[in-house]
Amino acid sequence: MAKPNLTPLPFPEFVALTASMISLVALSIDAMLPALSSIGESLGVLHENDSQLIIATVFLGMAFGQLLYGPMSDATGRKPAIYIGYGFFAAGSLLCLFSTNFNTMIAGRLLQGFGLAAPRIVTIAMVRDQYEGAAMARVMSFIMMVFILVPMVAPAIGQVILMLFNWRAIFAFILLAGLITALWFMFRQPESLPEQQRVPFRLARLRSASVEVCTNPVAIGYTLITGIIFSAFLGYLSSSQQLFQQQYGLGNQFPLYFALLASAIGLSSFINGRIVMRTGMHQPTLIALIALTLLSILFFCVSVASHGHPPLWLLTAYFIVAFACIGILFGNLNALAMQPLGHIAGIGASVIGSLSTLISVPCGIFIARSYNGTVLPLVGGFAVCAGLALMLMLSIERIARVNVN
Repeated sequence: MAKPNLTPLPFPEFVALTASMISLVALSIDAMLPALSSIGESLGVLHENDSQLIIATVFLGMAFGQLLYGPMSDATGRKPAIYIGYGFFAAGSLLCLFSTNFNTMIAGRLLQGFGLAAPRIVTIAMVRDQYEGAAMARVMSFIMMVFILVPMVAPAIGQVILMLFNWRAIFAFILLAGLITALWFMFRQPESLPEQQRVPFRLARLRSASVEVCTNPVAIGYTLITGIIFSAFLGYLSSSQQLFQQQYGLGNQFPLYFALLASAIGLSSFINGRIVMRTGMHQPTLIALIALTLLSILFFCVSVASHGHPPLWLLTAYFIVAFACIGILFGNLNALAMQPLGHIAGIGASVIGSLSTLISVPCGIFIARSYNGTVLPLVGGFAVCAGLALMLMLSIERIARVNVN
């Protein structure tokens, strides 16, 4: 039930507001995908794979932002932390909008990511402030429905804007979307963290939480697995435009394929939410890792046999199953990493999110920049990442059993 000492927005409006704020992350990343080649050409990028950094650097900025905004919002309240985040996001968006060289574009995307960490992290804390138990689960389920929908439609939005205007208009649209949600939040959402419940910001608290995460084998193990799996997915995100639009010549149909594959993640995440209530998280996570590893190894062999250019229908089928596995993993890995950290849940989540992202960004960039006009680097990256994650999970479970005994 809603906590009685707060006066939250009406339920439908609160869900719509928080979902819009969190979805700004997906919009800022996925709407850019159809425009990567155009941006690279306009800014004089010499190597086509360099344009992929426009995607990866947003995640790098978010990795550092996650460490700041969670503790800041505990100390100052939720609204000031979110305002600061929106300020960085707006500054980064303007840098991107008016950039005349690639370095300025990358700096702008880093600032965007750093700012986006605030609505991504603090809005979840805001939900926790106002709702608990079944009510909180209900809010989060509605938010996730919207959050899953946005990556499906964002590339289509970017494609339409690109057809009507140019790539700079996509940044203008994203900035406008951010401004609308910021004003909506400013004028309608009350502060959800009472002053008497705030915790002073101390670097020692962040340091101790980081040490605890890094020395707990379960927490750090599943954090590493999260980063490894997200590496493969980031490699896909960064190279998907080249893969589908150029290698397979889909052109303006690219957003349709992207939406189809994104729906596999959304559907499996939804199904996973039902399954884990009966089986727990370990079994579906282990099955998903085994399936992803074996499938990726098999499809890599198929791809080698077809000289790195398997039929589009077969590639699509592979990605649908692979992303269904990833949807299950995304739903469980963070929760598994958080299991031993209930006493430092808020700051622990910030540390885990930051560490896993810092792992995934360089690995994901390496996979994406290995793109050579074939699917081999990407599928091979999926196979290696899934295999490493599987071996790591088996090791974690073995250590956990030893500690229990």
